[in-house]
Amino acid sequence: MRVAWRTDDLADVLDGKSACEIPVDTTMGTDYLEFISDHIDSWETKLRPLNLKIHDNPELCYEEFIAHEAFVKFLKGCPGWKVTPSAYGIKTAFIAEYDSGKPGPVVSFNAEYDALIGIGHACGHNLISIASLSAALATKAVMKEYGLAGKVVLFGTPAEEGGGGKIKLLDVGAYRDHGVDVSIMGHPGNVKDAALVSTSAYYRFKAEYFGKEAHAAAAPCKFYFSITQIKKLTEINALDALVMAYTGLSVLRQQTKPGDIIQGHITDGGAAPNIIHAYSAGTFIVRAQTKARLSELKKKVEACFRAGAEATGSTLKMTSEGSYDDHTPNHALARSYRHFRNRLGGDIPPPDIDIVEGRSGASTDQGNISYAYPSLHSGFHIISEAGAHNPGFTKSARSEDAHRRALTTGKALAATATEVLTRKGYLEEIKAEFAKLPKS
Repeated sequence: MRVAWRTDDLADVLDGKSACEIPVDTTMGTDYLEFISDHIDSWETKLRPLNLKIHDNPELCYEEFIAHEAFVKFLKGCPGWKVTPSAYGIKTAFIAEYDSGKPGPVVSFNAEYDALIGIGHACGHNLISIASLSAALATKAVMKEYGLAGKVVLFGTPAEEGGGGKIKLLDVGAYRDHGVDVSIMGHPGNVKDAALVSTSAYYRFKAEYFGKEAHAAAAPCKFYFSITQIKKLTEINALDALVMAYTGLSVLRQQTKPGDIIQGHITDGGAAPNIIHAYSAGTFIVRAQTKARLSELKKKVEACFRAGAEATGSTLKMTSEGSYDDHTPNHALARSYRHFRNRLGGDIPPPDIDIVEGRSGASTDQGNISYAYPSLHSGFHIISEAGAHNPGFTKSARSEDAHRRALTTGKALAATATEVLTRKGYLEEIKAEFAKLPKS
């Protein structure tokens, strides 16, 4: 079956021309969606126990030993896959690779499987891993059945919830070493299906103030005597410094832009009410729509904390606890995904609406991948009364309906990957768009 490919629905501008003006192959070549769909359907009951094992044994970042072992064991039982457990020295990361033996594009999928403290898989990472695994299995099956050139790689990426597992793999060269051309995955939510999902850039840090203690009533200041001099030392209230910084953030919000988010909480406000506090601390998060804007906002936020130190005489220590870049979706990849997902019963709108509905204030380490490789981080709807990071979503993520929706996502991901492997000029188009992406 050959299907006409619409080139007039890409909103981006490449080399000064709209996508509809760029001469590209307007057919998709052989359409493998039916084969892919049947293949993933054949895996449905086999993948369900793996899904439940991950969901029912929630593990935190870099402690996903049950999930890691389960995936490694499963993939080692699938012929043709080269499986590397504890990849690149990361105990709960794995890499599974199928190489056709013929030079060609390299398509990759990311599987997440870490959970949240206290509420388990309230972000549906059990579904993400099943969607990516099913997509990888189907892509490999197409390659083998039809003799396609290239390679498919499934990365087991731990610690998305604040640990930056993908960033660690990126930094040590895992994606580079495997010659990745594109990186694709899907994420569940109680939002509409979307192809053009963009996320916020994110920075988390700990702020600590160090002062000098005293009795709050009897000795808020005192005199120290030495042999050579009399020196007055005023006690320093570290909590005052933190309160001033917190108040400064509240005032700063008057001048922030839409999409800027500043959050925080005080973790240490002192030991007792009747002392001048020698120590205070808090954890804070800053988000913005792009990493360039985040850089600007960080400077303003840090100035609030320096002001607290300056006003009180306390010493400030700021410690980074991680940062994620915003996810910038590749429109060419999204166009293919939208086409296939809608043929599978989806209703993803045209790009000008999709890009708006797919905007998320959340953050993901796939954002860093999107600045290194063309990326797709599609969103898929599951039925849930609660949003992500809520115990109600944990329950929804376990349902059979959610499992089937993850597999449907896997079908569209696999079909998109297969297009990269087969359609003439498609990878070049994807990379031409990626080359236009600002890298800072």
